Amino acid sequence: MKTAAHTTFDDLPDVALIQVRHLVNYKVVPYSATTIWRLSRNGKFPRPTKISPGITAWRVGDIRKYLESICSKTMGDAS
Repeated sequence: MKTAAHTTFDDLPDVALIQVRHLVNYKVVPYSATTIWRLSRNGKFPRPTKISPGITAWRVGDIRKYLESICSKTMGDAS
């Protein structure tokens, strides 16, 4: 029996889409779902894409850019 390969966030292409539950459950970002939605609504987190009436997701590339920006701000504050 063949098992599916384990995929991590780092393995995903920038064009892939990821839902909020995966961002939270796999600790891609250090926020709760509520905080992600609030930050997104306030323009402080990438805007999601509406896939269908019940599905909203973020582009992996947008999340990576966001993470890079908060890391560079944090590193800049440390010097």
